[in-house]
Amino acid sequence: MSFWAGLSQAQRGHLAMLAFSALVAGSFSLGAMAARFVSPSALTVARFALAGSLVGAAAFLTVGVPRRTWAAPWRYAVLGALLAAYFVLMFWGLQTAAAVPTAAVFTLTPVMAAGFGFVLLGQITTLRMATALAIGAVGALWVIFRGDPGALLRLEVGRGEVIYFFGCIAHAVYAPMVRKLNRGEPALVFTFGMMVAGFIMLCLWGWRDVLATDWAALPGIVWICLAYTAVAASAMTFVLLQYATLRLPSAKVMAYTYLVPSWVILWEIALGRPAPPMIVLGGVGLTMLALALLLKDETRNTQYS
Repeated sequence: MSFWAGLSQAQRGHLAMLAFSALVAGSFSLGAMAARFVSPSALTVARFALAGSLVGAAAFLTVGVPRRTWAAPWRYAVLGALLAAYFVLMFWGLQTAAAVPTAAVFTLTPVMAAGFGFVLLGQITTLRMATALAIGAVGALWVIFRGDPGALLRLEVGRGEVIYFFGCIAHAVYAPMVRKLNRGEPALVFTFGMMVAGFIMLCLWGWRDVLATDWAALPGIVWICLAYTAVAASAMTFVLLQYATLRLPSAKVMAYTYLVPSWVILWEIALGRPAPPMIVLGGVGLTMLALALLLKDETRNTQYS
């Protein structure tokens, strides 16, 4: 507790995003295994229902959910729609897209977040931040393509990648919108409101897929994926993302996505898959360099602290 108390608000935001990136990586590994067995809409509805119940229970038992939380409910509808769109499009894309090009699309999110942060919040990306974003992108691509330039040159953009790209746009818009629309609500309460709105819209969109799914016949990997994505990669990461976006600029928040490929490598090893070649560690080093640049305080941009 003393360690946490000694951290600045910005440092706490960075730690939240470090945990966020590790948890998100697991959803990629498990999601790729489960995507072909269930409708993206049905899986996302179940994910929001379970995660929303957990976040809601935590909110009511801790900080409480006062009536003023529901002022201007359109805010939650906007955020819920963005996150719901991202998850549906992610699972939809994974049904047809290969892992390598899909991961490459994901690394575009921080750059897009920087652009939306400027448009929506007036956040200016400094030269050092822009350099960090570029280095992180190169490092992430290095990890994704396992240090093979030929694999990068053979990248083909298919229907699944295009679908997922639109999901990444929604994810990039979400970060600055949280900061723009939050009116002082605690992260836990604000997350609960967003998830309630997202669940309602998902039900309106995908109720046919929910009813058409034979839930009892689904293989175990789907239930494992659902439990993990709802608890770790939804409930926990939503709170972490909300917490961080109120303390960091959008570009810094989304820059942590550069760590996801490195975390995925660790997930793959933990799941018994072969370790990547040593050359990949060069890309990991570049992502660490990018994060080191981002962790340095912006002394002339105190609005980000």
